[in-house]
Amino acid sequence: MKTKEGFTLRTICGENIIVAEGLANIDFGHIITLNESAAYLWNKAKSQDFTVEDLTQWLTEEYEVDAETAKSDAQQLVDKWLKAGIIA
Repeated sequence: MKTKEGFTLRTICGENIIVAEGLANIDFGHIITLNESAAYLWNKAKSQDFTVEDLTQWLTEEYEVDAETAKSDAQQLVDKWLKAGIIA
């Protein structure tokens, strides 16, 4: 998987928000906010191929979380990102 071009993570009023750049990506019906760990993963994954296993590894390296929980969280995050259309 890879993050799609035209989406940038910005911090606005203390919130991590994925911002669409360019007319092709604009959908004002969806605002994508990320918590701290999801924003961390977005920044790690940006502009490179990644897998659920990569996200799992990054979570376990950065946070005190076991691999099973990290993998479950990573899979849920990937599912949300796919549904939102910000990764492919």
